[in-house]
Amino acid sequence: MTPAASHAPRTTLALVTLLAAAGVQHFRRPAPFDSIVPPALPGPARWYTYGSGVAELATAALLAVPRTRRLGGAAATALFVAVFPANVQMAWNWRHKPARMQAIAYGRLPLQGVLVAGSEHVRRHG
Repeated sequence: MTPAASHAPRTTLALVTLLAAAGVQHFRRPAPFDSIVPPALPGPARWYTYGSGVAELATAALLAVPRTRRLGGAAATALFVAVFPANVQMAWNWRHKPARMQAIAYGRLPLQGVLVAGSEHVRRHG
């Protein structure tokens, strides 16, 4: 196993955990997710909240199964890129909030790049 490949199991576990937890939250508490759906998107925000929740749960499942792990990595990359506009919307919405909340919102923007790097690592190394 190459040194890069040896990190894939930890990265996979982290992504599965993150995506599964976030996916569940989209159904348990949808309102915060609704609030960051960019208003330019057509249709109700709740559709996007539930749709992204399904996508997160499905992607977590793909990553959890060794046979579909690389496909899961590719799906995670696509998902993280697709939801980036919601993170931008959150930063915009929270621009006048207290500094702690602004730090959270702005901190999510570069974190998305870290998530993409992790999902690409899993896609390449399974």
